[in-house]
Amino acid sequence: MTLSEFKKTISEGELPHALSIELQSLWYAGAGDWERSHNLVDQLQGKAAAWVHAYLHRVEGDNWNANYWYDRAGQPMPTDTEVEEEWEALSIYFLSM
Repeated sequence: MTLSEFKKTISEGELPHALSIELQSLWYAGAGDWERSHNLVDQLQGKAAAWVHAYLHRVEGDNWNANYWYDRAGQPMPTDTEVEEEWEALSIYFLSM
């Protein structure tokens, strides 16, 4: 699935089958449902979920908490990227897996 196709499923309101938890979380974030998105990755272990979790706290504006999760993910917290650009980059990354 391409990023354009992924975005189209959001605009159509139809969550695709067989998405990873990380992509499901990004789908809900893209649809504007931060809480549902956060609930999907909140209790998960692993660097992939931590990376999405970090992004979500950055969206929330909680940079201290976001930085904690970026550290757990082994990723730097973006300082020169808008959250929309980061959402796209994360989506492309997880779609390619």
